[in-house]
Amino acid sequence: MKIIFRFMHPYRLAMWIALFFTIFELVVELFQPVIMGIIIDDGIVAGELSVVYWWGGILLGLSALNFAGGVINSFYAAKVSQGAGYDMRKGLFKKIQEFAIHQFEKFPTSSLITRLTNDVTQIQNFIYMGLRIALRAPLFIIGAMIMAYTVNVKLANLLLLSVPFLLLITLWILRKGVTLFQQVQRKLDTVNRVIRENLLGIRLVKVYAREGFEEERFKKVNTSLMNDNKKALQIMELTMPILTFGMNAAMMVILWYGHLELSTGGAKAGEIVAVINYATRIMFSFTIFSFLMMNYSRAKASSTRIGEVLAEETKEIKSKSVIKESVEGAVDFHHVSFRYQDQWVLNDINLSVKAGELVGVLGETGSGKSTLFQLIPRLYEVTSGEIFIDGKEIDQIPTEYLRSQIGLVPQEAYLFSGTIRENICWGKEDASIDDVMEAAKMAEIHDFILTLPEGYDTLIGQRGVNFSGGQKQRLSIARALVRKPSILLLDDSTSALDARTEASILATLKKQSCTVFIIAQKISSVKDADQILLLQEGRLIATGDHSTLLKDSSYYQRIYTSQAEQAEVGKIG
Repeated sequence: MKIIFRFMHPYRLAMWIALFFTIFELVVELFQPVIMGIIIDDGIVAGELSVVYWWGGILLGLSALNFAGGVINSFYAAKVSQGAGYDMRKGLFKKIQEFAIHQFEKFPTSSLITRLTNDVTQIQNFIYMGLRIALRAPLFIIGAMIMAYTVNVKLANLLLLSVPFLLLITLWILRKGVTLFQQVQRKLDTVNRVIRENLLGIRLVKVYAREGFEEERFKKVNTSLMNDNKKALQIMELTMPILTFGMNAAMMVILWYGHLELSTGGAKAGEIVAVINYATRIMFSFTIFSFLMMNYSRAKASSTRIGEVLAEETKEIKSKSVIKESVEGAVDFHHVSFRYQDQWVLNDINLSVKAGELVGVLGETGSGKSTLFQLIPRLYEVTSGEIFIDGKEIDQIPTEYLRSQIGLVPQEAYLFSGTIRENICWGKEDASIDDVMEAAKMAEIHDFILTLPEGYDTLIGQRGVNFSGGQKQRLSIARALVRKPSILLLDDSTSALDARTEASILATLKKQSCTVFIIAQKISSVKDADQILLLQEGRLIATGDHSTLLKDSSYYQRIYTSQAEQAEVGKIG
């Protein structure tokens, strides 16, 4: 729970104000039963209306002050809880942005979303209720016992016997509740994961008529969540009837013994009423305490999950230099190897690419093509070996500046909600409309955009749902080109384009003053490249241009022959 106090610390002034008015409310409530006892004994029983009026007025005035104190307390408690929640979400989001790529496998997207939303909300509720009534409930129990002893010792002794027993039950339930609510939060992650997968793949679900299967899958995880939630709530809800029964039994004993004391003159009617009033309010405090326990159990589980994210060590990629020299685009790999967890993905890669060259990368699935790409902008760090950009070790170039000189188009074309112009400008925030249009023309998407009613101001649906695969790829290419990169990385990002459009884009790219790397599945996509890299099982087995590889590489020859035969069959079909 330390993490909660850490985020509350900036709001400590508001927190202390809220706590002050909590104590103020507590003091007023503690004196109210005593005043009621005085009104009964010295006013009503004695027939002195002046006493009733005087102490009644005091009681009414204290109640008005108590109301004002409650309003002020609520205001500052809300300020602390909402401020801490805001800072917590901000801190979590910032931390997630610093994650290395592999850390997103440890924390799935659905789990991170739950932690940023539901878990933070649980903690906000706990902070608010904590400042509003949490401190008041246990302090009132202690204070009420002390005040009961000032009224009548014998009756207070009977009240004291019941309180420890009820407190032990409360603490036992609290311990069970924390464990159960941690399990509920994990089940909520699973539900969110299933929902996310279903919505992202809704087209496949419909095409394959898998609605029934998906409903059954959701029903299974939803039922599991419901059952665990019910179990947790049932345990927590046991508190209230147990506390109510215990306190009611104690009050019956107090009333019975009070009757005996009243008949012998050992107690006054007002004293009995005051002690019963304290007993009633203690029972109410225990009831509040049980509600707070539920909040605490959820907040404890949530704070643990949030703490896991914030405690995750992010190895910040640091550069040895802060000097920002211009990047021409020459790339060299010297004995580069990369291991992901326990598996070697790349082994002893050596290559040399001159600035301005067009480089094709071919290889079967899992050969390490995408990993090779991700080493250049330092999304991954090499396990061994060195990468040089323009003859300088890659860690000699400030990472942020290096990435600003690189344009990357991933395998899956990802578009953000917003307009077409905003999506292209995402590659360069200060790009003018002329820059945007120029990039769109190079990506062969400008003419299509002009056919849309809103042109470049056309809104893109979530993940580009209102565009075809080829259109999304071309928009992604335009987004990379608008920043005028020195190095352009195309990770199989022309696969959805027709042959003519692909050829036109590649011809345009070849004229650009930047180094272009293209991962492709088809030799036809890279046969005009200055050099082609051939990867197999993480090793660079051959390099050269199309004619050289066709002459010297048997592996390349087999790929070329296979694709040529498929093309011939396609023509016949």
